[in-house]
Amino acid sequence: MNPKPLTPPVAGSRLLMSGNEAVARAVWDAGARVAAAYPGTPSTEILETLAFYPDIYAEWSVNEKVSLEVAIGASLAGARGFCAMKHVGLNVASDALMTLTLTGVVGGLVIAVADDVGFSSSQNEQDSRYWGRFGHLPILEPSDSQEAYAMTLEAFALSETYNTPVIVRMTTRVNHVKCLVTVGERQQHRVADSFTKDPRRWVMVPGNAQHHVPKMLARDKALAAATLSSPFNRLEPGSDTHLGFITSGAAYMHVRDVFPNAPVLKLGFSHPIPIELVRQLSEKVEKLVVVEETEPLLETEIKAHGISVHGKDLLPANGELSPTVLRKNLAPLLGQTAATDPNIGQQPALEVFPRPPTMCAACPHMGVFYTLSQLRNVNIPGDIGCYTLGAGHPWKSLDTCISMGAAMGVALGMDKARGAEDENKRIVAVIGDSTFLHMGMQGLLDIAYNHGNVTVLLLDNRTVGMTGGQENPGTGRDIYGNPAPRVDFVKLVEALGIAPDRIHVVDPYQLPVLFKTLRQETKTEGPSVIITNKPCVLIDHYEALKPYEVDASLCTGCGNCVEVGCPAIHVTRREKVIKPSGKEVELAFVNIETTACTGCGLCLQPCAPKAIIHASTSKPATAGMVTAPGESQ
Repeated sequence: MNPKPLTPPVAGSRLLMSGNEAVARAVWDAGARVAAAYPGTPSTEILETLAFYPDIYAEWSVNEKVSLEVAIGASLAGARGFCAMKHVGLNVASDALMTLTLTGVVGGLVIAVADDVGFSSSQNEQDSRYWGRFGHLPILEPSDSQEAYAMTLEAFALSETYNTPVIVRMTTRVNHVKCLVTVGERQQHRVADSFTKDPRRWVMVPGNAQHHVPKMLARDKALAAATLSSPFNRLEPGSDTHLGFITSGAAYMHVRDVFPNAPVLKLGFSHPIPIELVRQLSEKVEKLVVVEETEPLLETEIKAHGISVHGKDLLPANGELSPTVLRKNLAPLLGQTAATDPNIGQQPALEVFPRPPTMCAACPHMGVFYTLSQLRNVNIPGDIGCYTLGAGHPWKSLDTCISMGAAMGVALGMDKARGAEDENKRIVAVIGDSTFLHMGMQGLLDIAYNHGNVTVLLLDNRTVGMTGGQENPGTGRDIYGNPAPRVDFVKLVEALGIAPDRIHVVDPYQLPVLFKTLRQETKTEGPSVIITNKPCVLIDHYEALKPYEVDASLCTGCGNCVEVGCPAIHVTRREKVIKPSGKEVELAFVNIETTACTGCGLCLQPCAPKAIIHASTSKPATAGMVTAPGESQ
């Protein structure tokens, strides 16, 4: 199986592309030979798109650090290398990055980093422009897909000209919004035919590394001069000189929308900052405003040069700086208020029915969290993935979520810090298969090595679920869908130090077995691992079974099935009744949306009156006979 098309769109084509797709095309046109990434919203589609192009090697790496190291290897061998990741991924890759800033590159090396401005799908909202200052690296910031294409091409040229990795900083809006892009043709580009041995340059022991610092500082000065003449940094004149703006990325579009007649310094090559262009603009306007998402990096540097500027004193330091935000927050500079500004409040905000995120119908994680919700006296450190939703209603069975792989270390820390009052507290760490391979293995090794009294739930749903169903070393397929070695989690966990008799593989749809195994392992001293083994319901390899419905004549309103959390189960009416004991209870009568139901059978098992039956039949289903998805009946 190979999904690559034989003929990519020809040079000069105008294509409707997202920023992610445009970056992918530019990487290919730049003649890159190797591309690597770990999936992470909003960057995922870059590598997914690259995989469809010929004559380039693409891979899903086990984590972002490895993806950067693969790109580094390609660069050292004389080819152009590329890697992509979301903002938190660069934290993982930074160990390799901060040494690469000293060694420099051979073939061009470009890193596309997607900042999730607005917390669309991330645990934090960091500003990756800091890496430019921290690592002495050039930063390019596209405002739309066409610029994403052009700047990625330029990033490879900059990388080779100045002997440095280059970061293309994207944001969620640029990653996912589509516009027309004119593309070029693929270059056949290679700087060298093979790796040249030079230990003084590439072996970064202290004695060698210190000699590279002066070169890095000299590069800073050369890059600073380059920003003044870069076509991506431009002073746009305006007839209304009351306010002048310095901005970059998607915020530039919003500034132009709200203040079409204002002078603007549009920064595409935003680090090093072209301070002389800033000074030129400041001399032409009454007040200068920096509009940047999210941190006041430019503002701080401009003030350090003695230039008066407004920024985060008026604008928020988090979230997107949309036209509505700009109009409202900059109104005081125009002598206006929200009440007097004619552009504010013309369209009342739409009231949208709240729809909290939840798991898919028949998700194999639902049974896990339903079971965890039945346990008492337990702390449950969690991790990054679809299963993070276990913290929400109705399960409320996840207590922490810090970063990828953190469930392991947090669980061990809780174990070692427990006092007398927590002596009987049980600790269950929850982690998914791809997250375990990304950063969780080391944590489990630490638990085993340090005799942690922790039970680990390793949820193997055979995909990277949260980012759209990508492959990983646990799926048995590579990025192209071709067969690849598949990790044996039982053998891996045993190799990391877990005793064979403390490793269990459990069907997450068999709730009694899952509950019994969890209770047994949490009551037994020492580390243990329970592996669930059913696939995500959204991948091609999932096999749906016959759906269920509710026999209204049998339903007593006990509501047990609702606690499973399946979105295919709807409460149709509620009734309050008084029990013989005098206690008031609320009954919840339900139905099942059969078009959403995949027949997993989770809801059957807690149903007391046996009111759930196969759709279009009259015979009640038997929970004990339910076949889990992926198996034949």
